[in-house]
Amino acid sequence: MEENLQQLASMLRNTLAADPTQRKIAEKYLESLEGQENYGILLLHLLDKGNEEMTVRVSAAVNFKNFVKKHWSINEDAPNKISNEARATIKQHIVELMLRSPEQIQRQLSDAISVIGKEDFPAKWPNLIHEMVAKFQIGDFYIINGVLHTAHSLFKRYRHEFKSQQLWEEIRFVLDNFAAPLTDLFRTTMELSTHHANDVNAVKVVYSSLVLICKVFNSLNAQDLPDVFEDNMSTWMDNFLQLLTSSNPLLQSNDENEAGLLEQVKSQICDNVAMYAQKYDEEFEPYLPKFVEAVWELLISTGVQPKYDLLVSNAIHFLSSVAERPKYKHLFENEQALRSICEKVVLPNIFIRESDEELFEDNPEEYIRKDIEGSDVDTRRRAAADLIKSLCAHFESQVVQIFSGFIQSMLQKNWKGKDVSVFLITSLAVRGQTAKQGTTKTSELINVTDIYNGYIVTDLQLPDVNAQPVLKADAIKYLVVFRNQLPRELLVSSLPLLIRHISAQSVVVHSYAAHALERLLVMKGPVGSQQTMITVADLAPLREQLVVQLFAVLNLQESSENEYIMKCIMRSCSMLQEAILPQLGLIMEALTQKLAQVSKNPSRPFFNHYMFETLALVIRITCKQNNDAVTSFEQTLFPPFEAILQQDVQEFIPYVFQILALLLELRVQPALPEPYVALFPFLLVPVLWEKPGNVPGLVRLLEAFLKNGGDTIGHGDKMSNLLGVYQKLIASRLHDHEGFALLMAIMDYVPQETLHKYLKQIFIVLFQRLTSSKTVKYVKGLLVFLSFYCTKFSPTNLQRIIDDIQERMFSMVLENLYIKEVQKVGPGIEKKFCAVAMTQILTECPSMLTDYSAIWPKLLEVLVALFELPEPDDVEEDEHFAEVDDMPGYSTAYSQLIFAGKPERDLLRGHIPDPKAHLALGLAKLSAAQPGRVPPLISTLPMEAQNFLSNYLAAANVQLV
Repeated sequence: MEENLQQLASMLRNTLAADPTQRKIAEKYLESLEGQENYGILLLHLLDKGNEEMTVRVSAAVNFKNFVKKHWSINEDAPNKISNEARATIKQHIVELMLRSPEQIQRQLSDAISVIGKEDFPAKWPNLIHEMVAKFQIGDFYIINGVLHTAHSLFKRYRHEFKSQQLWEEIRFVLDNFAAPLTDLFRTTMELSTHHANDVNAVKVVYSSLVLICKVFNSLNAQDLPDVFEDNMSTWMDNFLQLLTSSNPLLQSNDENEAGLLEQVKSQICDNVAMYAQKYDEEFEPYLPKFVEAVWELLISTGVQPKYDLLVSNAIHFLSSVAERPKYKHLFENEQALRSICEKVVLPNIFIRESDEELFEDNPEEYIRKDIEGSDVDTRRRAAADLIKSLCAHFESQVVQIFSGFIQSMLQKNWKGKDVSVFLITSLAVRGQTAKQGTTKTSELINVTDIYNGYIVTDLQLPDVNAQPVLKADAIKYLVVFRNQLPRELLVSSLPLLIRHISAQSVVVHSYAAHALERLLVMKGPVGSQQTMITVADLAPLREQLVVQLFAVLNLQESSENEYIMKCIMRSCSMLQEAILPQLGLIMEALTQKLAQVSKNPSRPFFNHYMFETLALVIRITCKQNNDAVTSFEQTLFPPFEAILQQDVQEFIPYVFQILALLLELRVQPALPEPYVALFPFLLVPVLWEKPGNVPGLVRLLEAFLKNGGDTIGHGDKMSNLLGVYQKLIASRLHDHEGFALLMAIMDYVPQETLHKYLKQIFIVLFQRLTSSKTVKYVKGLLVFLSFYCTKFSPTNLQRIIDDIQERMFSMVLENLYIKEVQKVGPGIEKKFCAVAMTQILTECPSMLTDYSAIWPKLLEVLVALFELPEPDDVEEDEHFAEVDDMPGYSTAYSQLIFAGKPERDLLRGHIPDPKAHLALGLAKLSAAQPGRVPPLISTLPMEAQNFLSNYLAAANVQLV
């Protein structure tokens, strides 16, 4: 083992090397070890070696945590890389190991325990909670804090998970075993906090415990008020109040940006009592007045330094949660109290501070993250805005009046005064808002258009785009927030102003300008319209300046991978379509250069996604006008794509497959060019298919290969290898739908004479999976495939191949799949497809009126019921409006490109526009061929089904004989 540990330590050391090649080799080596027995246990041995250098031990701990995240959850589609014996050994030793490890390692192992616990606790790891509680008795707070950190990691998911019986049973198990010891520990720790108040080292350890105890309290109370906490409410609330009003200079942080332990405790207590005020106000009511008073005193005595931001934010949120509830309205309705809150709580916390200015200039990404469209949850300003909103729910006119005089005076002062005034106006005006749509409802007391014309737009009209950057950011944000309320002519007139500000030196300003422009481009016109508010005619005259400015920003070091800029490029191309053609040369050159840069070290997932979306758009727009351009794109993109595949840039490989598929699908010439032929064997390498993120793009690309070269791919080993991929995918619950997509492409494009010898085995594999692992998704996929086969090769062919597997098996397929399950098939082309196949089985398969005549009326009844299922009313949204993180195919492993989406394939080739008429005509034809056979069978149907059939026949102008 010692030799293995030394080799492992060496590789972990190399993952920290400066040389990227050395790092890559080490990472690949460690990845290859993951499949070996006891790899996780080996990592635990290494991180526990006291004589090993700390960087290696910490690296081993991080590697172990990531290994557990990746492989602990058992996926039936993937091999189980952690044996049951190894799992048991890890769970047996990890808690003790975590508690005796240095803090850096302890945190990693605590998180690993949380990951394991999410899968195994409590059912497969019931003794975990007993191990943890037992450590409370030791009295060593280093160990106790390790337990509390683990408990926090394990239980914090209770705060946001949906209620369920399983969740509640788990919480009850935790409460039964953990809540009372936690309460006892809280009492003991409170006593120690007083006893050690003057011992700087001891009091810091004790308050570290209090922070974690308060966090665990929040998690255990998040779903419902447990009896144990209700019975001990005085213990918790009295001590919370004591902590909230206490002070200790030894616990203060000298760093103006980092909260001290006392601030962390008070902040978490504010969060806890806000939850109680919102959820359990009846039980909490006796304690509420004292907490309101304590929080009020806290707010007016706390400084403006950033280290207090979270404390102030949570304290204000507590007041907001109280103010918004009608039963506590009386606490605020006194005019003096209302004015005091506005002037002493709201105003001091919305002024821009020196630290905010530094953030704006030195860390613009963090400033944007905190500020843009409602993501600033933990800032003072966000909390103050929420308090204004809560107060306005009951006292809108009074609050507006209190702030009006202040706003008027501050607008006349310096830029800081105007900044705070714009923030106040926005907070007072917004009554309803979503991150995606902007403001949905405004106050009737404030005219946002007049304010824009009178005070806001002037900052954007200044000749110097670099002057007063904070006010320019404010103005752009105002435009974005109230875009739904401002008239169209104002929005159109803002376009050149926004484009000018894309050239601003400030990262915040040019990011906001790009973000605002992108948001305007996805605004819809009249209600229910799929048209955009801003039209091509509005944007086209500005396109040259727009493209030049956007790509110029990407040349700036601080914005070289700015996601707002790239998203704006993507959306502008989507809006302009053919009108962007004159600029496509510049766009394509810049995109390929950027692709080469970022593929060396992909670090910005959204930027990368928008870049590939734009590539797809450029290809589609160009090839729509000139299909010969496909070859030019292939020549340009093949070199960087080959480099990405050869260097195994995992983040980009799924994108490469999708773009290559798009290029192949756009080719008019049926033959496969030589570079694609050379690529094909690589696509079937098993290691590629082991990464789930590769699978959708690979299948899409193979479909495109089959469409363009099915006759050549269907020969020799290529066909066997393709069917091997199909068999692997069909066996997978995760990817069986991809297996059906590949199989239908094989059936559609490979010559029938080539397929013939494989058909029986293909169907056997399908039915074996149905028997061994039946799911709703699989049944739907199987029904669609069988229907496809039926319409492609005839219902008789389908019946014969199924009966060839097992005598009269076709009857089981009809009864257990079509009759029982077909209504689960989704609406649209798949439903239509199944309906057409069922019609053909009924009317074109001779054995249906002989061997399977008893099934015939049942199948017809189900078909009529399928026709009469209500169709959904929702209209599919145009791709221009789609958001990346709203797409069903978007995930961290695989990101489906919206603009490279393949068109829905009509497997019926448009031959049957009306399936009901197709049924009527088919029945008439069958009836004419066999007079007197069909009407008696139909007469056995329920009357409702007979009436529907009569309508179909009448509409098709045919009769049965």
